[in-house]
Amino acid sequence: MGRDGPREHEVRQVSVVAWGASLILLMSSATASGAEPEEIPATDPAAVGLSEQGLGRLEQSIRAGDFKQITSVLIARRGKLAFERYFDADGVEGLRNTRSATKTVTGMLIGIAIDRRLIRGVDAQVLDYFPEKQPLQNPDPRKGKITVEDFLTMSSLLECDDENQYSRGNEERMYLVEDWVRFTLDLPIRGFPEWVPKPAASPYGRSWSYCTAGVTTLGPLLERATKQSVPDFARDGLFAPLGITRVKWPLQPLGGAMTGGGLNLRSRDLLKLGQLYLNGGRWNGRRVISSDWVSRSIAPHANAREDTDYGYLWWLPTFHSSGRDFKSYAMYGTGGNKVYVFPEQQLVIVVTTTNFRVQGAGALTDKLLTEHILPALTDLSK
Repeated sequence: MGRDGPREHEVRQVSVVAWGASLILLMSSATASGAEPEEIPATDPAAVGLSEQGLGRLEQSIRAGDFKQITSVLIARRGKLAFERYFDADGVEGLRNTRSATKTVTGMLIGIAIDRRLIRGVDAQVLDYFPEKQPLQNPDPRKGKITVEDFLTMSSLLECDDENQYSRGNEERMYLVEDWVRFTLDLPIRGFPEWVPKPAASPYGRSWSYCTAGVTTLGPLLERATKQSVPDFARDGLFAPLGITRVKWPLQPLGGAMTGGGLNLRSRDLLKLGQLYLNGGRWNGRRVISSDWVSRSIAPHANAREDTDYGYLWWLPTFHSSGRDFKSYAMYGTGGNKVYVFPEQQLVIVVTTTNFRVQGAGALTDKLLTEHILPALTDLSK
């Protein structure tokens, strides 16, 4: 899979073994109360500086199949929903498999737990939460120093790289066993041959490699820290305050929620998550996540590739369109499922797809962004 990193990862398929019967979907719904989900208010595109003609060309191009199987595109600007189109039969209420965009939600939940002092901080050591897993395979004193932050930034010293099919920590190997936490903690320490920069010689002092196993381990850690299941903690601390009522979590073989991928949400609710961070962690005047956590999450902590740093399970890409640079933070999932946030432009964009078997699907979604959506902004300074 080479050194292209996430662009290759986005087209990889989770094997049948990975998502078999052992990953039962758990439905969490508050609709039984009869409450309607709370939506972002709508407006006309022109009212928030978006070209209706440009967005019309976007829709035409999608319907022509130029971007394969796009299922929805939503655009909010200045807190208003200005564009919403669905290109499948599921429509507004359809639950979208976010794949690895789930990881960003996991980072939000870690932040809420830290805000509530249920986890002492990002420097909390992971092994402290799993004493029964010891002794470990491949024992090394450096394992005891692995922190929550190491997993949030994809930069622990464990030999874990989903972009390398030979890596012992590749997620496909994890899906073959029952205990995913033990799988992760048993991994050997990564080696750094002469041609691979060590953390001290890498940007931000961290050597980045895409590791689903580490994020998956944060789920059981959350459960032990909060004394709640992940779905319950997410419902109470994140989803309910945003009026998110329809959620499906996949489960690990031992029963806990899979926090590394596969969470199903409506497109409108994905938009809310991006808007929450654009609002600095507030929703309708209510503090949901601390501004400190939001700021730290979208600050660079590692470098993933050219033009893209990495925060706390947020991608931090810079896009180039119409001769301009656009800085963003984003949630990425296989197939080109993405949530983009552009703070300078007060812009949140959701693109969902079923391009799971399309080569270069992530780049295809980025092309939709840079060739159609960003050029539709009409009020940028010259």
